[in-house]
Amino acid sequence: MELLFRFCIGGLVVSGFALLGDLFKPKSFAGLFGAAPSVALATLSLTVSKQGTEYAATEARSMILGAIALLIYCQVVSWILMHKKWSSLPVTLCSMVIWLASAFALLGVLIR
Repeated sequence: MELLFRFCIGGLVVSGFALLGDLFKPKSFAGLFGAAPSVALATLSLTVSKQGTEYAATEARSMILGAIALLIYCQVVSWILMHKKWSSLPVTLCSMVIWLASAFALLGVLIR
């Protein structure tokens, strides 16, 4: 029953964000609304109902730190691809270390 509930909540939230993405221009921007934010909100709502608000706050903080680390990763990958003209597969795979290091560094600073 819980699995069915998760599917329904996730589907509703993803559909809502997809609708938002459809309303705004450019259409290529719509994917941003359909993916991570909707899944994050569905996960947080289920976490609040199952684990409580304190645990959900920890999860939300972790999601924010992961998003900042992703931003750092994207900036590094974009810079390398634009300035060095290297192949994208090795650059993205090797740069994942930067994403992981950024996430743990941010976590270490926050926990202090």
